[in-house]
Amino acid sequence: MKQLVIPRYGPPEVLEVREAPDPPVEPGTVRIRVHAAGINFSDLLARQGLYPDAPRPPCTVGYEVAGAVDAVGEGVTALRRGELVVATMRFGGQSELVVVPAAAAFPLPKGWSFEQGAAFPVVYLTAHHMLVRVAAAQRGETVLVHAAAGGVGLAVAELGRLLGLRVLGLASTGKHDILRGYGVEPLDGRDPRWFEAVRAAAPRGVDVVLDAVGGDSWQHGYRLLAPGGRLVCYGASVLSEGSGRNLVKTLWRVLRFPRFGPRALMDENRSVAGVNLGHLWNERALLEPQVAALLGYAREGKLTPRVGRTFQLADAAAAPHYIHERRNVGKGVLTL
Repeated sequence: MKQLVIPRYGPPEVLEVREAPDPPVEPGTVRIRVHAAGINFSDLLARQGLYPDAPRPPCTVGYEVAGAVDAVGEGVTALRRGELVVATMRFGGQSELVVVPAAAAFPLPKGWSFEQGAAFPVVYLTAHHMLVRVAAAQRGETVLVHAAAGGVGLAVAELGRLLGLRVLGLASTGKHDILRGYGVEPLDGRDPRWFEAVRAAAPRGVDVVLDAVGGDSWQHGYRLLAPGGRLVCYGASVLSEGSGRNLVKTLWRVLRFPRFGPRALMDENRSVAGVNLGHLWNERALLEPQVAALLGYAREGKLTPRVGRTFQLADAAAAPHYIHERRNVGKGVLTL
């Protein structure tokens, strides 16, 4: 089989397509012939050596795939060979064949393409977990989301509409018409004083801030919170400026990250939480009810993953440039 491999840390051009042995099927697992794999910002950080969770190079990353069941391990009865599925894994998804526990795979929703299937698990689970489980957002509350036209941002928009939330979205002005179509109130995310626009739009403050930028952005988001407000941090894209690797600048930015003390949190009646979905993949009791809820919405036609652009395996180096330059609307997907 072929895989997309990070052979060493560096710019997107270091990526290589390599041959690897077909993975064996173990009891309780299924092997999937992958047709599409999701691309996430964490993949870019892993290639730059800025993602501590990732395996050391050479390695293959990728958290989510869509394809057809190629083989079924002993003891698996819920899935059959040839069935179209979506699956999650810790790493290794950007491969022609993957082996996952049977519990980590579920049927591809009817009418969805493989690309839509691969664009589904990470962004929708992240959005659902942040809104429903972590922030416990209530109907009528105001939510601010950064990178609102990205995969997670659009998932927040769709779920926000279902949950009765007011969603303010930060994005470049060229993406504002798309956001309005999702019911989002767009604001210019490239304006260095974006927080003033948020304050004008929500003078009382916002109830929930969803921030994958990090650094000063977390501090601004915290100050924008209304009484009882919740800041949810789920990434730090500020650490990856451009497609190269600058460890000195990265360390400097980490050292300048804000710190939220318990005394201030109590006095100001605010909350700060963190989400790293990759650390929850094995928490089936936590995630499976959320997956079931999302699949229910999908079957009802209330959720439709937006694939911003697809990339062939041989042209995979173009994907990081596309994302680093913030050109994506929706999710980037690798086709195999």
